[in-house]
Amino acid sequence: MAISNAGTSLEGFFLIAMPGMEDDRFARSVVYICAHSDNGAMGFVINKPQSMSFPTLLTQLEIVSSPDEIRLPEQGRDILVGVGGPVESGRGFVLHSNDYDSESTVPVEGGISLTPTMDILKAISRGLGPRAAMMVLGYAGWSAGQLESEIASNGWLTCPADFDIVFETRPEIRYERALAKMGVNPAFLASEAGHA
Repeated sequence: MAISNAGTSLEGFFLIAMPGMEDDRFARSVVYICAHSDNGAMGFVINKPQSMSFPTLLTQLEIVSSPDEIRLPEQGRDILVGVGGPVESGRGFVLHSNDYDSESTVPVEGGISLTPTMDILKAISRGLGPRAAMMVLGYAGWSAGQLESEIASNGWLTCPADFDIVFETRPEIRYERALAKMGVNPAFLASEAGHA
């Protein structure tokens, strides 16, 4: 685990946007942090779905010639394709359970791994992928000290990530669930934001 400027790494943590988040791209976002060191941080927004379905994405990437070729159980067809962040928005990444491994798989924390290659999409299309996965396009990145500054300015709350929130919770309620994990009522947070 890398150590950040603040003394501890946030790898495997959630960033939860405060109600006053000025950057609209991150309003009401939950970001899963995959890498954090003195050089900066990288993570993925996990609660902003794309309109594209996973079978459509596999077809567009020519992994399969039609959605009917995908050998997935029905729930596998519902793999979320999300907006991972504003950086390299055309590049895909798969966050997944740690029961899938390849040369490019990076274990993060809490049973969650990251694979940034097409191999995992091919494995998923053949029914050989991980038991839980979500595809994200793009990522969120911070330069050295930037994330620590945003946290110190009350832009983000942080808490250890939760596997079930990433993979088992509907995207539209992940923000509230992440806050609830911290014992925070979103209504109270919104009404108290900005008050000393």
